[in-house]
Amino acid sequence: MYYNMLLNIPAAQGLSVWQLCVEAGVIMIPLALLLLISIYVFVERALVLRRDAREDRTFMQRIKDYILDGDIEAAHNLCRSTDTPYARLIDKGISRIGRPMNDVLVAIENTGNIEVATLGKGLPWLATTAAGAPMLGFLGTVVGMVQAFYNLASAGSGANIDVLAGGIYQALVTTVAGLIVGIAALFAYNYLVARINGVMRSLESKTMEFMDLLNEPVK
Repeated sequence: MYYNMLLNIPAAQGLSVWQLCVEAGVIMIPLALLLLISIYVFVERALVLRRDAREDRTFMQRIKDYILDGDIEAAHNLCRSTDTPYARLIDKGISRIGRPMNDVLVAIENTGNIEVATLGKGLPWLATTAAGAPMLGFLGTVVGMVQAFYNLASAGSGANIDVLAGGIYQALVTTVAGLIVGIAALFAYNYLVARINGVMRSLESKTMEFMDLLNEPVK
């Protein structure tokens, strides 16, 4: 009997994702913009970090050989041709050779701060999206719920559960969209931060190698 009843249940009407997004209201517009900006920032920064994270394992040894041979110009040319954050760091240090060690270290650290800030360009957008997109989604849901109950009240004696249910599931779309955009932005942000931290460790390692080189006793 129960099997026959199940067979007689009409199939649920399919929901069009696009139609739901359209009916969800204007809140979907800023969410869509935040998603597009987040995708752009993530792809652009990921490509930049991939380029800047590459390492030439012979770089520091060649720098050491040039400096010990007194060929400072060749060391400068190597840094400029390598074109990575650590190469620009070492190039700044080489330009300060002959000055007090503290001045060299400060110059390198200042350059390192600039490089890290450049690598992090655009990340505030991802952080803002991760925090703000869910809030926008909740706002859209609250507005939609208010509209749904208003429609229910306006229907008067003709009110039924379909009037309320239709408005509720449309309103909840903004929450789902906001959470999807926010979660995606959060994962993208943390991934890029981890990559930047890896570049920072490389900069610190190269700085220590360079300072040790300058502190080596003359043979």
